[in-house]
Amino acid sequence: MSTTFVLVHGACHAGWSWRPVAGYLRAQGHRVYTPTLPGLGTEDTKADIHLADSVDYLVDYVEKRDLTDIVLVGHSWGGFPVSGASIRLATRISRLVYWSAFVPQTGESLIDLCPPAYGDMFRASAAASTDNSVTFPFEVFCAAFMQDASPETQRIVYPLLESQPFHTMNESLDLDEWERLQLPSSYVLSKDDLALPPGEFGWAPRFTERLPGAPVIYTPGSHESQLTQPEPLAAALVEAAAS
Repeated sequence: MSTTFVLVHGACHAGWSWRPVAGYLRAQGHRVYTPTLPGLGTEDTKADIHLADSVDYLVDYVEKRDLTDIVLVGHSWGGFPVSGASIRLATRISRLVYWSAFVPQTGESLIDLCPPAYGDMFRASAAASTDNSVTFPFEVFCAAFMQDASPETQRIVYPLLESQPFHTMNESLDLDEWERLQLPSSYVLSKDDLALPPGEFGWAPRFTERLPGAPVIYTPGSHESQLTQPEPLAAALVEAAAS
């Protein structure tokens, strides 16, 4: 049975990061869309991009293509635009899937949900930039985001990352309606994901508990499993879609 997936990338990434996963899904007959959200294109301006712009773009992307019965997947920061957009796309969504993703509530920004040291790092990076954007240090990316890749692969992938508009990280959304809707949801978690440290700030059970009754599906690899373990991740997304 064919499923329509809309795969939403995380911070500093773009649609290209889903190519390996999209390839496996399409080979199984699924339709796959991989939008690049505002401020994350190679020539996009960043200073005046806000979190609401990401939501608006995602809604417009789905509506312009008249996509229906979709599985809307958010990775990491992508949980924010996915949650916000789902309110306006509710009749077009068959299931929400959060993969190693933030599941925000009203008034919470990404910085609010990260360890304080991350917030300090993001603010300092934005202040030092010329366009109010955030860049992950290479050492942090290698050790916490893509530790399951070879040094050569890490050096290839890192330059492909874009700096993230700071407003998309320090702003929040009104998600009261998202919480009321209780759309069918699943949570996929990469087993070796260290982007958020285990414990108080870990992905689970903190965010899985915000999706009552949602199945939790585990997949191998790091926070960058879409690049390091794309075939198992694709299988996990298919399982999540069918839950």
